[in-house]
Amino acid sequence: MRFIFRPPAEHAAGLLSLPWDEPLEEWEDERLLEVAHRGISRHVVRFVEADGHVYALKEIDERLARREYRLLGRLEELGMPAVSALGVCVERPPAGDDPSDTPQDAVLVTRFLDYSMSYRYVFSHGHTTRPTVQLVDAMVELLVRLHLAGLFWGDCSLSNTLFRPDAGSIAAYLVDAETAELHPSLTAGQRSFDIEYAAERVGGELFDLQAGGLLPDDVDPVEIAAELPRRYHALWDELTREEILQPDEQRYRVAARVDRINELGFDVDEIELKTTHEGVRLRVRTQVAETGRHRNRLFALTGLEVTENQARRLLNDLTSYRGYLEQKEGRSIPETVAGHRWRAEVYDKVMARIPESLADRLEPAEIFHEILEHRWFLSERAGKDVGTTAAAKSYIDAILPNTPSTLTLPGGDPLPRP
Repeated sequence: MRFIFRPPAEHAAGLLSLPWDEPLEEWEDERLLEVAHRGISRHVVRFVEADGHVYALKEIDERLARREYRLLGRLEELGMPAVSALGVCVERPPAGDDPSDTPQDAVLVTRFLDYSMSYRYVFSHGHTTRPTVQLVDAMVELLVRLHLAGLFWGDCSLSNTLFRPDAGSIAAYLVDAETAELHPSLTAGQRSFDIEYAAERVGGELFDLQAGGLLPDDVDPVEIAAELPRRYHALWDELTREEILQPDEQRYRVAARVDRINELGFDVDEIELKTTHEGVRLRVRTQVAETGRHRNRLFALTGLEVTENQARRLLNDLTSYRGYLEQKEGRSIPETVAGHRWRAEVYDKVMARIPESLADRLEPAEIFHEILEHRWFLSERAGKDVGTTAAAKSYIDAILPNTPSTLTLPGGDPLPRP
C-alpha cells in the first residue's frame, strides 16, 4: 500500500492505524462516525474522527481517486468552494487471501466540511424557511464561480453538493469531482452542458423529495428546474458582459458596475477600458475565488475566521458597537481598539452563554448572526432596542434547542448504498 498526503501531513498521522488493507465497507473501528446529514453516494463512503478532525473516506477506482485528489487540490489553491482533499491510499492489496486477485480500489480522504448538510437534510430538518429558492441560488452561484475558474463539472447535482448556513442564506460547495475537468477557460458548449445537466438532475431530485413528502406543496419541480438556467444566465451576464460607455459617463458607470458585482458576492480582479469608434468598451474580469474582503477585515480586527456573508454581518455589528462606545465615552475610538473590545465584550460573552449540549447546532458565527436577527425581531415587537444580551438569552432558551444538530454521531454501520 502507498499513502499520499497533502501538507500539512501531520493531520494524517491519526489515520494511519486504520485497517486500510480491508474493504472500507467492512471496517470496524471506534473512530468511525455516522453522519445523519450525509448525502447519497454511489460509492462506499465512511466517516472517521482523528485528532479532533472529521474526515470522509471514499472507496473508488484508483485512477479516478488520483485524478480527483489532484483536482481538489488545485481547486483549493484557487480558493474555490469545494471540499479539501487530504490524501489518497493507493495500491491496496486484494481483499481475499489470493495475492493474484484484483487489488482493492483506492480510498480518497477529504476533510469533512463542518456544519454542512445534504439537500435532503436541509428539506427534512427545516434549516431554512425557503429551502428551494436558497438551494437553487446557491447552486447557480457555485456553478458560475466554478465556470469562471475554468472548471467543467460534468456531474452537477444537488447530491454532489454540500450546503452550509451562511448568515441567513446558504452557501454551496462542490463535494464530488470525479467527472470534473479544469481548463484555462470554458466554451459556451461546455457551460451549456453543465447547465442543462444540472437542471435535469435538480428536477429529478426535487421529484424524489416530492415522492417522499419532503417538498412543500407549492413547489413545482419542473418550474424550479427551468428557473435554474435562467438564473445562471442572468448572473453570468451580469458578471461577464461588455459595455460601451461614453466618455462623460465612464467614471460613474465603472463604479456602478463594480458595486453591482460586489453586491452579488464577487470581487473584481481586473478592469479593461478600450477606446473604439463606438465609445469606450468596458470589460471586467471577475475574481474567481471566494470573496474575502470582509473576511480578511474581520479577521484583522477580531481574529475570527468566518464566511464572507457572516463577516459582513458581524462587521456591521462591530461598527454599531464602535459608535455606541464613542458616544458613551465621548471620544474617538480607533477601529482596531473597537474590534478587540467588541470581540471581548460582545461576541465572546455571547458565545460563552451557549450550553455545551447545544454547541453542535450551528457554526458559532452563524449562531451570533441569528441572535442579531432575533434582537431585531424582539426590538420591533417591544418598540425599543432590547440589546444583544437579552436577545441572546431569549434565542438560546427558545430557538436554539429546536435547531437540528449538524455534527456527527459515533459508531454505527455504514449507511446503505442506493
